[in-house]
Amino acid sequence: MVSTGSTEGTDWKSDLRQRGYRLTPQRQLVLEAVDTLEHATPDDILIEVRKTASGVNISTVYRTLELLEELGLVSHAHLGHGAPTYHLADRHHHLHLVCRDCTNVIEADVEIAADFTAKLRETFGFSTDMKHFAIFGRCEDCTARAAEKAAKAE
Repeated sequence: MVSTGSTEGTDWKSDLRQRGYRLTPQRQLVLEAVDTLEHATPDDILIEVRKTASGVNISTVYRTLELLEELGLVSHAHLGHGAPTYHLADRHHHLHLVCRDCTNVIEADVEIAADFTAKLRETFGFSTDMKHFAIFGRCEDCTARAAEKAAKAE
């Protein structure tokens, strides 16, 4: 996974207070888990949170993620057929390149798709929301392995 930044210095307490909310222990734990795990499902986040607070349940995680997303602190993407994955919203906007073989997720700057999004806008008048965009395929390592396997089979 490609790391895109750090949240050191991020003042979640101030962000929440400015919006009329408190930074409760549960909210802080969920934010810290999202930060640590980068692309995490609610179940992954729950496991991380329970390392510190065993009494937190999955409904608390879902409610907290929903609120944090409404407040613009976290964002989600669908990287497969399962649950959405969450990451901090203050990181740069990026595409998710998901390998169907190894399930690795590569973050790519949205500028790489600028021509594509411009063509969608020009042709259909469609404005894209790239922060939720995932492209599925095969990563470089898995492509090389597949080519080796195909060469051996010949």
